[in-house]
Amino acid sequence: MSQNAVKVLYRLHRHGFKGYLVGGSVRDLLLGRTPKDYDAGTDARPAQIRRIFRNSRIIGRRFRLAHIFFHDGIIEVATFRCSPKPEEQAGGPDDLLITSDNTFGTPQEDAFRRDFTINALFYNIADFSVIDFVGGLEDLERQLIRCIGDPDVRFKEDPVRMLRACEFAARLGFGIETRTQEAILENRQELTKASPARMTEELIQLLRCGQAGPAIQWMLDLGLADVLLPEVREILESPATGFGDFRGILPAIDRMMEEGVSASDSGLLAAMLLPRVWIQRCRREGAHGRPLSRTMVEGVVRDSLEPFLQRFALSNAKSAAVVDALIGFHRMCEPRWTETSQARFARRRLFADALFLFRVMVEATGEGKEALEVWHSASQEPWPGPEERPRAPRPRRRRRRRRGLGRHSQSPNERV
Repeated sequence: MSQNAVKVLYRLHRHGFKGYLVGGSVRDLLLGRTPKDYDAGTDARPAQIRRIFRNSRIIGRRFRLAHIFFHDGIIEVATFRCSPKPEEQAGGPDDLLITSDNTFGTPQEDAFRRDFTINALFYNIADFSVIDFVGGLEDLERQLIRCIGDPDVRFKEDPVRMLRACEFAARLGFGIETRTQEAILENRQELTKASPARMTEELIQLLRCGQAGPAIQWMLDLGLADVLLPEVREILESPATGFGDFRGILPAIDRMMEEGVSASDSGLLAAMLLPRVWIQRCRREGAHGRPLSRTMVEGVVRDSLEPFLQRFALSNAKSAAVVDALIGFHRMCEPRWTETSQARFARRRLFADALFLFRVMVEATGEGKEALEVWHSASQEPWPGPEERPRAPRPRRRRRRRRGLGRHSQSPNERV
């Protein structure tokens, strides 16, 4: 276990509060995996947590919790909660979407309001016991993702849980319980009510988990992809485009994430959208009967991404980064680059994401390995010396305005 998590749990216990390790960290430890983060649950209120830990900060509005800061990480501490009250729902009596979640409760109530049984296990630091209110230990042994309570209600409360079910099934190699699958199929349109920011966060997390291919296959099987990511159909059903088989895109991303390849959020999103842009470009070039100009390629990129960017409501900065990454990738595919121009292009801000896309395409299709090596070399070359750099135009000198003769100035005839 994380020593920081142990410190947090013991300090809560010494101050007379319950200190439980909760959620995915308990699940991963029981499965023999290394948790990516550690979350704690307690009966202390957020303000009390803040007083106990001077190195903490209260965050969140819909779900208030505390972040405990250490030099090597953060431990998240949340107060036990219970089921939301009717006034915390978004709309009428049939609309169960939760807009506020700060109704505090007991550990048992907190367990029953979580999403899946395998994520509702608690570890009590006071007696070193694993607490299971919902049958999560049995589902761990059965390797099953099962919703707590009525899945129809739970998915209407928080539609993003449907995406999480697919991610957990893929990442852990588990199955999804039949009733939970049926509820996902029935409620998949509820995703349109979810916060775009949370959907973006879950999608990026899915792409980073190293099992994006199996997770998106679950989404396709359960109808979620048609609502949230219709673009992935083009990966699986794309015709021949002269650039290999796009079905290798997601496995290539998974291999690179497992190898620890660095990738930005915008680079990952652009990689998933790369087949759509390339297919649209090939269609335009087929209609024109000739290769597209740079300006036309940029237009294809922007037109192809517009539905995705609107659906996920990305910020202007992130949208621009995704667009620039794909434009940069298509620039890199152009012929007749010189070493100097490659080195200059490698210093542009979009180059890192564009190079990541180039590597994804090479990993997926097996084509362009030599060009990728050249671009890797260009990214490591020093900036050309002064004699090799293109000269900037010399700025024009501004003409000084002639000042008129003032009362105290000499006339030219009076100068000596």
